[in-house]
Amino acid sequence: MAEKVMVKGTEAIAEAALRAGCRLYYGYPITPQSELTEYMARRMPEIDGTFLQAESEVAAVNMIYGAACTGKRVMTSTSSPGFSLMQEGISYIAGAELPSVFVNVVRGGPGLGDIQPAQGDYFQATKGGGHGDYKLIVYGPESLQEAVELTGKSFDVADKYRTPVLILADGMLGQMMEPVSFPDFVDEKELPDHSDWAMTGTKMERDAHRVTSFNIDPYGLEEMNKRYQARYKEIIKNEKMYEEYMLEDADVVIVAYGTIGRIAKSVAKMAREKGVKAGVFRPITLWPFPYEELAKYNDQAKLFFTVEMSAGQMIEDVKLSVNGKKPVGFYGRMGGVVPTPGEIFAKLMELV
Repeated sequence: MAEKVMVKGTEAIAEAALRAGCRLYYGYPITPQSELTEYMARRMPEIDGTFLQAESEVAAVNMIYGAACTGKRVMTSTSSPGFSLMQEGISYIAGAELPSVFVNVVRGGPGLGDIQPAQGDYFQATKGGGHGDYKLIVYGPESLQEAVELTGKSFDVADKYRTPVLILADGMLGQMMEPVSFPDFVDEKELPDHSDWAMTGTKMERDAHRVTSFNIDPYGLEEMNKRYQARYKEIIKNEKMYEEYMLEDADVVIVAYGTIGRIAKSVAKMAREKGVKAGVFRPITLWPFPYEELAKYNDQAKLFFTVEMSAGQMIEDVKLSVNGKKPVGFYGRMGGVVPTPGEIFAKLMELV
């Protein structure tokens, strides 16, 4: 890691992608992530990469589909309405088993909404926004440093499992500035070899590779789906990430992700000053969700308290973890309103 530099969130993710070996970026500008697209437009030519501004998000995701067929590290970024437009293409990419990285800097909705931070895309990200039985690995970073680290990891796990990966940020993370330490550039010669399936040209030395999600035989398509589901089980087994904060003696478990996870830590400190033993459980992988890891607090905790910038979406996964054994409270703001520590604390004390 080099010395820390002050950088904007969207630009931090972009630079981290370049250092992870991404040399193909296709996207379309949309607030509050347009700076990521602009950064790629400037930096890609400097490192012999390819940047292309597509005519729409639909075009961009299909360019990602085609580029990923070559086995190279590819990426796009967007915000909520644009990510909605990409869902059909993402389903195709998942079905074709293509490693690729997506960034959704979430803003207020539904519909066109506004350009303020929100977390209303949780269902879309974790339950599959497109058609069919597929999953995305979804990361929810809380800081720019974590976003940088998870960007590199996203490309690694995408290659490992041949699956699309999503970094689910929000407008606050995308627009804030923080000091960040970047990793060195990867040696491109050491990146995974996908020559066994990628479409790189036969050079008349092998049979042509075929990359598709299409199978007109229902039994054949079922076998493909079984292969996907077996892979998802491996991901669940190996890739869950989460943070536990002051939970050793906690009576109240605050569950929050992304930038709200940072705010929740302040709330836990405020609660302890008032004699309430609170701690924070922060899922980092939103899928696979750490159900069992959260469930281990069922015996210890008296209350679970979910905080989100939404009407309540992750709370459903929290309730699955708790399985009715303890009460689950909720506080949320919508439309791009960021809850303050004070108002979250007030709701917590009301529930306690």
